[in-house]
Amino acid sequence: MKQQTINKKSALALPMANNFTDRARAVADTCVDCSICVKQCRFLTRHGSPRRLAQLFLDNPTNNLAFHCSLCRLCTAVCPKDVDPAALCMAQRCQVAHRQEEMQTRYRSLLAYEKWGSSSLLSSYALPEGCDTIFFPGCALPGSRPQRVLDVIDQLRRQIPNLGVVLDCCTKPSHDLGRLDYFQNMFSGLHGFLEEKGIRKVLVACPNCHRMFSEYGRLEVQTIYERLSAPHRAEGEACVTVHDPCGVRFATEIHSAARRLISETGLSVQEMKHHGPKTLCCGEGGAVGYLDRDLAQTWTELRRQEAQERPVITYCAGCSHFLGKRLTCHHLLDLVFAPQATLADRVRVSRSPLTYWQRWRLKKKIAALLAPHRPLSRREAQT
Repeated sequence: MKQQTINKKSALALPMANNFTDRARAVADTCVDCSICVKQCRFLTRHGSPRRLAQLFLDNPTNNLAFHCSLCRLCTAVCPKDVDPAALCMAQRCQVAHRQEEMQTRYRSLLAYEKWGSSSLLSSYALPEGCDTIFFPGCALPGSRPQRVLDVIDQLRRQIPNLGVVLDCCTKPSHDLGRLDYFQNMFSGLHGFLEEKGIRKVLVACPNCHRMFSEYGRLEVQTIYERLSAPHRAEGEACVTVHDPCGVRFATEIHSAARRLISETGLSVQEMKHHGPKTLCCGEGGAVGYLDRDLAQTWTELRRQEAQERPVITYCAGCSHFLGKRLTCHHLLDLVFAPQATLADRVRVSRSPLTYWQRWRLKKKIAALLAPHRPLSRREAQT
């Protein structure tokens, strides 16, 4: 395969949340202190209404209070005045992200994880001739559930024979930490290379990747859950509940696709109080746990209470891992491809640091699967 060069001139004009003053004033002027969002959000319950936050940010634009917000946008979903406090917190994060030394220390492990995702060791661009659609599994799924990635590839290739597979990182962690220059450079490089290779559609497994490609890309993006079918049915009858990841809070077509797949396995769904557009954060959102672990865990605990001991099905590997610390939670792909083992809690899920080795092995397996098209790493694509 001829190596291609990522065209830096194709960098996207990203509509970042960096107009801080205007956003803060808009929230301060529009919020009517009705307390609807405050009653729903643990962060706002502790720190006050969006109007109060906006004034605090205007008085001190360099404080780090916004890093306690999960950026989940539940506040936006319930606001009767269409105020977007999460966008304000994102903009405020951008004000302090330039303090690189402090950020590198506090979020060292998260940023290292993100960097490894795009490294030559773990990244891979396997693009067969005539490929115009790729599967982009994200970072967490290939490490924790490499067999599920192979299962998805097998089913998708029956629909799309020249399917490409790209292992890389969308760099959402840097985006949410306000490291906009780094995010723009990395995401634009990834997106520009795909465009140059003639890719028109990206199929994602990760809700956060869906958000990044939807908000900042020009390519068509769709989740695999809207394309897959369940090849196996569970034995007997069981009732589960669904945790919709907040990254796709407003994508009702994805919510419906997840429930369709669950139904195809023969299970029934009993909804929690907060689901769909009004879903809760799992607790991992916004990297709040790196700064305030107790606040992050209040979200997880609320999810545990709403689940009422029912098995929880989610379609985000990060949510599955975080919720799984406090309740029974399974990834939707495990249920689809191995329903009996999943319901019996016998699915093997890798944990760090084994996840890095699993991602490296998966890269090799994908290369063999798509031979003779030798995949490129991100670094090779840039040379």
